[in-house]
Amino acid sequence: MDQEKIGKFIAKERKIKELTQEELAEKLGITKNAVSKWERGLCLMDMSLLKPLSEILGVSINEILAGEKIKEQDIEKKSEENIIKLTELVNLKSMKYGIIGMAIFSIILMVISFIKDVSMSSIVSLLCAYNCVTFLSRYKIRKDKTDLFTGVMFFIGLICNTIAFILYK
Repeated sequence: MDQEKIGKFIAKERKIKELTQEELAEKLGITKNAVSKWERGLCLMDMSLLKPLSEILGVSINEILAGEKIKEQDIEKKSEENIIKLTELVNLKSMKYGIIGMAIFSIILMVISFIKDVSMSSIVSLLCAYNCVTFLSRYKIRKDKTDLFTGVMFFIGLICNTIAFILYK
């Protein structure tokens, strides 16, 4: 989903309806700051607000998600694109929670390894492997070169750590 494009579209449609950010926020039962963040492309609205937002602005949900008016002949194609993009967005959010969970798990493992005097090598391998898979999966979805680079670096770290573990154990 192109947050900036969606935000500009919402701002444009809001202005056409001669609504202020505050008035739109009031109609949706949210803060003015939330509307401002959408319009600046900093975040997307909660999906439960799509229907009321579309009704207030007089546009379809599909048009909001596309960030543009959709011609009648393109509705089916854009619907499929938007469903795919929403699915990718959900996958990215679930990965975020996985990363947070892994970080907490890693901290617990490190504390235990210090207390029990266990080798950190296996923990480092675990972290590198998880992060490698996470960043390469994100790359598949977002096509962001930073994710690819980070995933490859974690893979290299995993290989180096595994070799060190085998040679120096």
